[in-house]
Amino acid sequence: MLMLEKLWNVIQNEIKKSNNIKMLDSIKIKYLGKNGVFNNYIKDLKNFSLEEKKKYILIINTIKKKTIYQINIRKNELYKYILKTRIQNEKIDISLPGRKIEYGSIHPIRYSINYIKDFFYKLGFQSISGFEIEDEYHNFDALNIPKNHPSRNDQDTFWLGENRLLRTQTSSMQIHIMKKNKPPMRFIFPGKVYRNDYDATHTPMFHQVEGLIVEKNINFTHLKWIIYNFIHDFFSNKISIRFRPSYFPFTVPSAEVDIMTNNKTWLEVLGCGMVHPLVLKNVNINSNIYSACAFGLGVERITMLRYGISDIRSFFENDLRFIKQFKYNI
Repeated sequence: MLMLEKLWNVIQNEIKKSNNIKMLDSIKIKYLGKNGVFNNYIKDLKNFSLEEKKKYILIINTIKKKTIYQINIRKNELYKYILKTRIQNEKIDISLPGRKIEYGSIHPIRYSINYIKDFFYKLGFQSISGFEIEDEYHNFDALNIPKNHPSRNDQDTFWLGENRLLRTQTSSMQIHIMKKNKPPMRFIFPGKVYRNDYDATHTPMFHQVEGLIVEKNINFTHLKWIIYNFIHDFFSNKISIRFRPSYFPFTVPSAEVDIMTNNKTWLEVLGCGMVHPLVLKNVNINSNIYSACAFGLGVERITMLRYGISDIRSFFENDLRFIKQFKYNI
């Protein structure tokens, strides 16, 4: 019995001196484990009398309960200490100045595309982006572009094989849409196009927005009205416009639209015209019942004119100093 009382004193001291959870778990295994001290004491009682067994088992169980209780108390103390230490190490000094948050900016090309979409939504147009990898039929043949046209050459077009290419114009989406939908229809097709060209006013990849209307009794007057209103809206009514006769294989009659720049010279900004009857025939639309008009504009060009940007390559250099110049009312 004296040995058990001394044992309890030893256990208490060990528990008090334990300064981490791992050490405390070792104490628990040492005294309460399957091969621990208490189980060994119980095994030794086999040679004792019945009365002695009852007496010593009662003492052993009492010390075991006290040991478990003290271990749990010490474990809670250690957890509190660990938490307190962690809080102290991770606390925030609210007297320090806050970190400056860098706000992003919408790229001027993205803003222009969104602006164009919003304008044409009001006129009942739907917007579809479409495919950037096209086949020869949709990009050239169905648009009435002859086999010997210069735009089919490797010098102008990025070919991916005999029949696949990176689209050179969003006009190819006209064919996809007119094949899948029945008139009347109004669509715009914003997206990336690719041409083998690179200088201060041209890049191998740039953005176009194509517009298409297929309805009964649509004529060139309607097309002019839409373009006049769009350009005056985009440039805030501070621009002179002229229509100049032109030629495109997929429209007849065709025109290019010029605006007067700040240095009093005319600059072409978009092409337009009435969709050629052969193009309508290719998509099984009866040109005796329906007429169609289309237009296409380069987003980079009109954005450069709107903001006075001289080099188109500035859009693609990822210079934050350039992008942060543009603030929009969104």
